[in-house]
Amino acid sequence: MKTMMDSMDAARIIGYLKGKSVLITGSTGFLGKILVEKILRVQPDVNKIYLLVRAIDAPSAKQRVQQEVIGTELFGLLREKHGNGFQQFIEEKIVPLAGDIMYESLGLEAPRVEELAKEIDVIVNIAATTNFYERYDVSLDVNVIGVKHLCQFAKQCAKLKMLLHVSTAYVSGDREELILEKPIKAGESLRKSTSLDIDAELQLVRDVKKELNASDDAQKMERKAMKELGLQRARHFGWSNTYVFTKAMGEILLGQLRGDIPVVIMRPSIITSVRADPLPGWMQGTRTIDTLIIGYAKQNLSCFLADLNMVMDVIPGDMVVNAMIVAMVAHSEERGAQVVYHATSSLRNPATYSVLYESGWRHFTENPRVGKNGEVIPTRGMYFFTTIAWFHLYMILTYKLPLEILHLVNLLLCGLFSRLYNDLNRKYKFVMHLVDVYGPFAFFKGCFDDMNLEQLRLRMSMKTPEDLRFNFDPKTIDWDDYFYRIHIPGVLKYVCK
Repeated sequence: MKTMMDSMDAARIIGYLKGKSVLITGSTGFLGKILVEKILRVQPDVNKIYLLVRAIDAPSAKQRVQQEVIGTELFGLLREKHGNGFQQFIEEKIVPLAGDIMYESLGLEAPRVEELAKEIDVIVNIAATTNFYERYDVSLDVNVIGVKHLCQFAKQCAKLKMLLHVSTAYVSGDREELILEKPIKAGESLRKSTSLDIDAELQLVRDVKKELNASDDAQKMERKAMKELGLQRARHFGWSNTYVFTKAMGEILLGQLRGDIPVVIMRPSIITSVRADPLPGWMQGTRTIDTLIIGYAKQNLSCFLADLNMVMDVIPGDMVVNAMIVAMVAHSEERGAQVVYHATSSLRNPATYSVLYESGWRHFTENPRVGKNGEVIPTRGMYFFTTIAWFHLYMILTYKLPLEILHLVNLLLCGLFSRLYNDLNRKYKFVMHLVDVYGPFAFFKGCFDDMNLEQLRLRMSMKTPEDLRFNFDPKTIDWDDYFYRIHIPGVLKYVCK
């Protein structure tokens, strides 16, 4: 049994990965790609990396992995390193699997499951539906039932050394204190006087769907009802949205079903673009804070919901992956262990919204955007609402009242402006819904304790350039430089295109 104070360095981490077989779910997502690339780059002698992806058959799975993972710009450094032998190297190491954690046996055929069970050393679960306002049934299937199926599979793996599960720091809910790295207990809820029963939630979904199926317009009604039910149940138990609520349930289930499998739960906060390697600024998908950058770049966002003095807890994607790999090695074969880590920055090196705003202002002033007609678009300041109440008042006076007037005019003129009214009304409702869902993040007052991760950092030797490739210390980030030089250009290049 290893002691907690065993020292860790790059040589030990790279050595650990040699000859290992790793199963990764969620490899087509942002973190998944960074992890796959990192393992292949630091340890070309890894045995196999199995990527479970949604696909109808093996050729489609292979095509998905090629297009959405290997074919991305992120793999440029690896492509350069292997030259003409790159494709052969990938085919030797990467095994795409057509399956889905939503199903028993991960949606794989029995002989395939038996083969894998003999070979897999490490399971990394990154698969999740991250949509805040996802259908409740879909969220439960992926974020909760998926964990159950993965645990069932893990227990069949004869030589499994570790199961690493990626969650989110926001499973803590909107608390205003120091949030500790501790597991969520069965039945635990964020609202006093309520107790969370996962089976009861699954039964509720089945009952609601059964009722809806009796109606004529079942499909359309079901989609809307499931989205609303997710938000309603999340808020009933004290979580702000369906995503963080179902991720919390996934953690609970993992705690109940893991048996003596060594488990690490990694909880990142808001994940931002790659900071160091292999490609600074690379990212995929829009994070909450990037709405601000994109809106600013397109000059169609004159106001935003944020208190510039508040801390936004952000962490670059490559640092999260470094922490995942180091934790995987540190807790390998610790039978019965369950460790929770916060991959966050609010305690060690807090970044405020003002740092992001000022970096954006500087970037767009020095690199002004040019309109379609070739004219320079002037960089304008932005107005920030420091409370949701003020934002609501502004929206009513600026948009809702004119909409009501347009509605009356429309009625008087027999629907002449109905298309315009419907279009503007839909946009207004969309903005109000975004504020409802993202608002809690904009005014999040909690601070994530990362004492467990700090202890892991202290075990990590940083003596050689090789060691620095596994850096996950937020104290080494100069936020102003990172946003100005790396993240904002990255969002404009990879997200805005």
